[in-house]
Amino acid sequence: MARKFLYVIAGLTVAVLALMLALWFWSEDLTEMAFVPNVSFAEQQALPPESWNNPAMWVARPGLKDDPSSWLPPGIEAPKTKLPVAVFFVHPTSYIARDAWNAALDDTVSRDRANLFVQGMASPFNEGEVWAPRYRQAAVGTFLTAKPEAAQAIDLAYADVLASFEIFTRNLRPDQPIALAGHSQGAFLLRRLMRDRIAGTPLAQRLVGAWVIGWPVSLEHDLPKMGVPACERADEPGCIVSWLSVADPADTAMLLKAYARRTGLDAKSVAGSAFLCTNPLTGVPSAAAGAEANLGTLVPDFKARSGTMAAQVVPATCSPDHFLHIGPPPKLDLGAYVLPGNNYHLYDVTLFWANLRADFERRTQAWLAKQQK
Repeated sequence: MARKFLYVIAGLTVAVLALMLALWFWSEDLTEMAFVPNVSFAEQQALPPESWNNPAMWVARPGLKDDPSSWLPPGIEAPKTKLPVAVFFVHPTSYIARDAWNAALDDTVSRDRANLFVQGMASPFNEGEVWAPRYRQAAVGTFLTAKPEAAQAIDLAYADVLASFEIFTRNLRPDQPIALAGHSQGAFLLRRLMRDRIAGTPLAQRLVGAWVIGWPVSLEHDLPKMGVPACERADEPGCIVSWLSVADPADTAMLLKAYARRTGLDAKSVAGSAFLCTNPLTGVPSAAAGAEANLGTLVPDFKARSGTMAAQVVPATCSPDHFLHIGPPPKLDLGAYVLPGNNYHLYDVTLFWANLRADFERRTQAWLAKQQK
């Protein structure tokens, strides 16, 4: 098992370094050639929701053996009792090959990467019951092109997430509160799910919060369709939190170009549209906070499949460009996954791991208190 894990880490390292080098040194056209799938889109049969009755169709769910979301960093104690909230978490892209537009559900490499992502990014929510589905995710190159196949790949991934959400809701206790969370592709798909399954439904009243991290939530074209507002207070339940992390000096041109390729939830172009920035250190938008407010950054140790906590190192400011700026690159050994332009996309969650955990608990408790009134 240990040897298998090291192979996965080695593969992830090589793949991410290749992506970084391409983005640093190649033109956009060559980057597209390197990572956008070079095959036709393969039509695939829709899977019925009942497919997700199989525990093997979940990275994490209650009762699952070796659930990666149950992991905690050394020094962080598990609560004696869990919060009564069910968390639906959509993991980020873990398929970076270009031999298909969507990952196969049995693709070993992307499955193992998904496990790692869920361990680091869903664990802040494990005071509740975490459900994280496996899905036929779109390849990373999907987000580097405007080809029509990209939209087809995203639609297939979304259909799986939607079907798994149906099983998630069927397993809820009557009136049980829910939380939604996702990163990167997971956040991109979560926006759509909120429009289609939360807005205007009874589930909106049961939502303790939605953490839509690592993909822009357009204030004009997304937020009005998602059924709940952006969070304005640190103790506000039933609202949306979102941010995209960069260090200074930041070059966000490529990020903004990828953003502009997609339409908003109102089917209109989001190019040039302002997007939501919630400061994870304060829990409110358009705010600044020094490093002293950071309760703990998760510093990963990939070889040991673990990590350590480093408090009061990383500050954060929601800047006029709508990105979350963390100042100069932090003096932490975070590994080789900072993307060009000082893009800390892969660390959006782990930079603020402890604050995110506290935010989830605070908004859940606020929701529970509201029900007692």
